[in-house]
Amino acid sequence: MDAHAQHVTFRGSVGADLAARLDMPAGPPKAYALFAHCFTCSKDLFAAGRIAAELNNHGIAVFRFDFTGLGHSDGEFANTDFSSNLDDLSLAADWLAANASAPQLLIGHSLGAAAVLAAAPHLPSVRAVATIGAPADPAHVRHLFTDAVADIETDGKAEVSIGGRPFTIARDFLADLEANRFDQIGLADGQALLILHAPEDTIVGFENAEAIYTAASHPKSLVAIDGASHLLGSHRDATFAAETIAHWADRYLVDENPANHAPDPTAPVVVAETGQGTFLNHIVVGNHRFLADEPVSVGGFDAGPNPYDLVAAGLGACTSMTLRMYADRKGMALDRVAVEVSHGRVHADDCGCAEATPASGNHIDQFDRVVHLEGDLSDDDRASLLRIADRCPVHRSLEAKSHITTTLA
Repeated sequence: MDAHAQHVTFRGSVGADLAARLDMPAGPPKAYALFAHCFTCSKDLFAAGRIAAELNNHGIAVFRFDFTGLGHSDGEFANTDFSSNLDDLSLAADWLAANASAPQLLIGHSLGAAAVLAAAPHLPSVRAVATIGAPADPAHVRHLFTDAVADIETDGKAEVSIGGRPFTIARDFLADLEANRFDQIGLADGQALLILHAPEDTIVGFENAEAIYTAASHPKSLVAIDGASHLLGSHRDATFAAETIAHWADRYLVDENPANHAPDPTAPVVVAETGQGTFLNHIVVGNHRFLADEPVSVGGFDAGPNPYDLVAAGLGACTSMTLRMYADRKGMALDRVAVEVSHGRVHADDCGCAEATPASGNHIDQFDRVVHLEGDLSDDDRASLLRIADRCPVHRSLEAKSHITTTLA
């Protein structure tokens, strides 16, 4: 299981337990998004997972769930309709508001996109809505089972095949689709709209995106995902959609957990707390910016390497660079260097070291380094490079006694 994913259930509109997951970023979320999947799909669709992962990278938490009777949710799909989907969506937003924070961003795919367009005006926390392959009218899904409509009207229900799977469609489902036709896209004031659609979409034609764009008020944007399928089945297309939503949403969302700004580079290395959590720190090295943190198990967010990881990374990087310089100078056919480094505490007697003291419990830090050398190298070449690894500057600093001075600014 993903360390940043929380699996939950909540009660749906027809009384069934709905399966959901909350994907959290590595750090305090700046906002929460609610995702509604496509007709007869599930929250675990590839595109949904890719979008959640990319939004997590941008600090946005994502709550996605299976509608009644689909995926891992309980209940009978035959007892649902578009209105019950809207109710499920509203209850998902309620769960998020009660257990984390109300959603600022709604994302919907196909019929799920029609649902978020209908639900958004009634969710005051929502500031932005993104649709993927959205129909301009919920009744558009009728074309998926056109041949069975007469039987549904006559018999009250019929079993249809959608995507190779059987589903029971009831007469009430058809009637509810008709009752929920869109006259206009009525988002609330200030709610921004992003429409993503593939021009080659054979399930929901691109004319639907054009109609939604025309009917909606500003702020609105339309982005064509050229060459994509309706389900965004390729990694490239799903990633493009995810990155587009993430960058676009940043313009409209309010950061609920703002961090302190990274400090200026007033020294070769500057470290300062972000103000988020116990351990999360900015690290500024010249023009470079990144984070240091501790694992979740000790109270951190695991949003960056821990301090010993950084020391080990310095040793590994210095080793690789030293070997490259030596091999190039000697004309060795070294194609690539890779260095694995791990850190631990060992008893001084186990490593034959004399530096440990009773005050340290007779333990000493040990860095285990494994060097991988690729290329047409002789045994003598490899032996020489292994010896040179011990002469890299960081290696020497770690094995020598260093002196650290500390003053107050």
